[in-house]
Amino acid sequence: MCEEIDGIQLNFSSDNMLLLNLLLAFLMFGIALDLKVEHFKRLWQDPKKSLVGIASQYLVLPLLTYLIVLILKPCPSIALGIFLLGACPGGNMSNFLSSLAKGNVALSVTLTATSTLLAPIMTPLNFAFYGSMYGPTADLMKEISVDPIELFVTIVVILGIPLIIGMFVNNKFPDFTKKIMKPIQVISVIIFMCFIVFAFLKNYTIFIDIIGMIFLLVLLHNGLAMLSGYGLGALFKLDFQDKKCLAIETGIHNAALGLIIIFTFFNGMGGMAVVAGWWGIWDLVTGFIVATIWARMAAKQAAKG
Repeated sequence: MCEEIDGIQLNFSSDNMLLLNLLLAFLMFGIALDLKVEHFKRLWQDPKKSLVGIASQYLVLPLLTYLIVLILKPCPSIALGIFLLGACPGGNMSNFLSSLAKGNVALSVTLTATSTLLAPIMTPLNFAFYGSMYGPTADLMKEISVDPIELFVTIVVILGIPLIIGMFVNNKFPDFTKKIMKPIQVISVIIFMCFIVFAFLKNYTIFIDIIGMIFLLVLLHNGLAMLSGYGLGALFKLDFQDKKCLAIETGIHNAALGLIIIFTFFNGMGGMAVVAGWWGIWDLVTGFIVATIWARMAAKQAAKG
């Protein structure tokens, strides 16, 4: 069964790839519209919270991902997809969800920006390290030649350039940015969800064959991501707002980046692509559920005075 799944390639045209690249650039531009230079200054002003958040995303979660794969032993291409998603930076919805949950929004913005800037180094590094540590995925990676320099450049271009342009617009035209920021962020999320649905429909039979195998894996992986973020915040005695922020930042990942890497460097490998596509949907579902619960808790506390 695994040999069949590992051999599946999703049907994705060059036009669709161009659309996905443009979509991710649009998503990153939307994130950057909320960024200011002072968000990066917080790294030095309050380093503890920021370092704990970065460690949660780029140290703890990749290790947990490896342990999950060791225990559940999914098909190699599915395991490779989980390794990749665990190595990707935070997603664009984390800031909104932190706000909804009444978490530390300023910290959320700082962590999203910082994890995105670190992505060209940390994403390939974690992916290559843990992918090579697990025998079945190591064998699969040997069959596929991935140029680390090309991967680095790809991530810089599709994440870094839109981020710089967005920050420039925000700092030079603040009034204009206030008008367009929310509509762009909402539109980008809607477009991304539509894109995922389109990809599912175009490859319907493949998704149906694989989804049963990855549903529990993604559910467990995403749940542990949120718990590890919250738990690490508790371990370092951060307050409730910070812990909520870390849970969401660790649990919401940039699935669009994962998809671009999969279709650019792995020829749309079916197991990997389905994992990334389903992760992109599921982390938003759990993110909204958790954020809504915390929002209601905050409202009840406020009502009690």
